[in-house]
Amino acid sequence: MSQDDMETAFQAAIDKGTLNGVLVCASDAAGNFVYEKTLGRRTLLSGEKRPHRRDDVLFLASATKLLTTIAALQCVEDGTLSLTGDLAAVAPDLVAKQVLKGFDDDGETPILEPQARNVTLEMLLTHSSGLTYHFLDPNVARWRAKFAPQAQAQAQAETKAETKTKTGDERKMTVEQLFCYPLSFQPGSSWMYGPGLDWAGRLIERATGRTLGEHLHARVFAPLGIADAQFHPVTRPDLRARLVDLNSADPDALGRAVLGGGGDVNRTTRGDFGGQGLFMTAPDYLAVLKSLLAKDGKILKPETVNDMFRDHLSPESSTKLGEALLGPGGPFFRVGTDAGARAGHGLGGLLTLQDVEGWYGERTLTWGGGMTFTWFIDRENDLCGLGALQASLPVDVPAVEALKQTFRRDIYRKCSAWQEQQQKS
Repeated sequence: MSQDDMETAFQAAIDKGTLNGVLVCASDAAGNFVYEKTLGRRTLLSGEKRPHRRDDVLFLASATKLLTTIAALQCVEDGTLSLTGDLAAVAPDLVAKQVLKGFDDDGETPILEPQARNVTLEMLLTHSSGLTYHFLDPNVARWRAKFAPQAQAQAQAETKAETKTKTGDERKMTVEQLFCYPLSFQPGSSWMYGPGLDWAGRLIERATGRTLGEHLHARVFAPLGIADAQFHPVTRPDLRARLVDLNSADPDALGRAVLGGGGDVNRTTRGDFGGQGLFMTAPDYLAVLKSLLAKDGKILKPETVNDMFRDHLSPESSTKLGEALLGPGGPFFRVGTDAGARAGHGLGGLLTLQDVEGWYGERTLTWGGGMTFTWFIDRENDLCGLGALQASLPVDVPAVEALKQTFRRDIYRKCSAWQEQQQKS
């Protein structure tokens, strides 16, 4: 077999100990071409090893963001949220955030300025709002280290007073508490990966009066026949028994392997985090991708799906995205696309803006989760798919990145071979 054959590459990585296993799914819109593969074994808390099954429950990490995007766009369709309008009525705390320009000469006093243009839902969905993960911006990291503990402690004290809870859960942080820091740039003027989808999830909750998980079950999962999904922490016994991430190396099911050995974000959070908190099966996630590929109207109107596959960045933000794709975080942000390839940002993921022969067509929407999960929707070539690699700890990041790319490329070869066989028969 070719060195680029995914089954061969995956099995070699399992034999070497780089991977514990892998779950791969792909389909065309009609479900005529369907590919599913499970390899390797998962480890239970007891230490017992069992072969991977297609209904294993996976931590999605940032692949949660696509589901939250869909829920937000449903609110836009319902008229409870606006994609580009004023959010002051539903998110006054977000609109009030200031922009951190740096620190004064003393190195202690932050230089802050008001928003020149208010944050919009569109900006939250495309990482152009100014909300940035602290580990990607040194100024935000400095502000967080100096001011966040005090702000979070005050907010948690208020929560405890309001709820009168004695469970200790008030020590865990909500979206607002965890991401209490200022914006790192003026809304709509740049691009940087951040917690915009976590905030979008809170907007959905405020607009609908129910949790993000409740909304997803009613409006996304039920129409697609999906029953096996839950935000962290997973409490349903039937799902916990199938959790890939509940094992002797991750006894709290924090998704440590997916996150490259971390997981504190799950340990310290409270509520449904729309940017990273969902667990579900690979076939169920594929059902979501397939619904968008087919534009079947089950979860979003066809015209809304079309809008997802349009570049939503301002010229300024588009320029900054291009710089980010070539910067230190570029290999992660590019999700397998070539350095220098034209790209924008749709609603839900990176958007390719050029054809690649034998691979992604123009306006393929793609993203992933943590270090090990990747997905794509290619409408031009009628194909969608996901690869969920179950890495061993410590994660060999370069090796896992190469294996994800093997999946991305080989699934097109397999689909092409199937098409050729169909033409002959």
